[in-house]
Amino acid sequence: MRDNTADYRELFLNDAPMMDMRAPVEYTKGAFLNSTSLPLMTDIERQKVGTCYKQKGQQAAIELGHQLVSGKIKAQRVEAWAAFANAHPDGYLYCFRGGLRSQIVQQWLKDAGIEYPRVIGGYKAMRTFLIETLEQAVAECDFVIVGGMTGTGKTEVVARLANSIDLEGHANHRGSSFGKRATSQPSQIDFENRLAVDLLKRRARGQQQFVLEDESRLIGTCSLPRPLHLGMQQYPMVWLEDSFEGRVERILGDYVIDLAAEFLAVHGQEQGFERFAERLLQSLDNIQRRLGGERYARLRGLMQEALDAQRSTGSVELHRGWIESLLREYYDPMYAYQRDSKASRVEFSGDADALVAYLAERSSSR
Repeated sequence: MRDNTADYRELFLNDAPMMDMRAPVEYTKGAFLNSTSLPLMTDIERQKVGTCYKQKGQQAAIELGHQLVSGKIKAQRVEAWAAFANAHPDGYLYCFRGGLRSQIVQQWLKDAGIEYPRVIGGYKAMRTFLIETLEQAVAECDFVIVGGMTGTGKTEVVARLANSIDLEGHANHRGSSFGKRATSQPSQIDFENRLAVDLLKRRARGQQQFVLEDESRLIGTCSLPRPLHLGMQQYPMVWLEDSFEGRVERILGDYVIDLAAEFLAVHGQEQGFERFAERLLQSLDNIQRRLGGERYARLRGLMQEALDAQRSTGSVELHRGWIESLLREYYDPMYAYQRDSKASRVEFSGDADALVAYLAERSSSR
């Protein structure tokens, strides 16, 4: 039998398959990309055992657990664990602290003829390791921020660089008030875990300098880890320039054409378009207070007219109206103010190709 392990670094570097013995509610709050939920107990069973533990102590709780997971139920769960173990002979199992639940599953698998190792310290120890991994990266590595007005293509520049960290990709959100995608965002813990594993793997490959897109504290519902967010208020910046026309076209592509296609792919033709239209209107509604009553009403009218035309003819041309107005009247003044406040940190400005070349040279010279 392979030994139980506390080498969390190797687990994440090697994407080791892991089965998570925690209850579904625990798994939903936070897990790891390379893990599969195969709980020892359901949420209801876990609740009953927890109540028993508080009222009657550990031994009574253990006995109740064995009563709840016995007979046919136990056989089905052992079968599922055995199937995972056979499919992933290089994997591990874990529970919250690497204690009773994972030890019980390990023993039941052994009784079924399968020796399978567990993660010592369980989920809690691995989660602590990833938090420390992220904090160490922030403390020890060199970061540079890509800033720019809305629609300049900062995400595209970041994607072209080998040493970039895609914060919006990890958050499954485009970062602005209109950035919500057709599929849901990860939980906060999942977002942080994915970011930490990304940094861990890149540092293991020798990378010590990273490029990040300029972000506010929140990327949709995902909040940047505090050490990283604080650092991003001080890191040096490069500023991406593009023409107003180019920015309008990019926003039209990202937030109308591509987003509509996402919704259609997920929800089908008819329902997909209706959900896309609702999402676009809701995104505008979310900044209603900041726009002011008259401007909001005018922009919403332009957006509704554009959606009606898109629905009936497939044409997206009318969307340019609200996009141009929103840029000129709302985003550009806000970003111009931000640029002025960050001017002392900007070490280079240029178009996408110039920025990519500069950042590649910057990385190779450090």
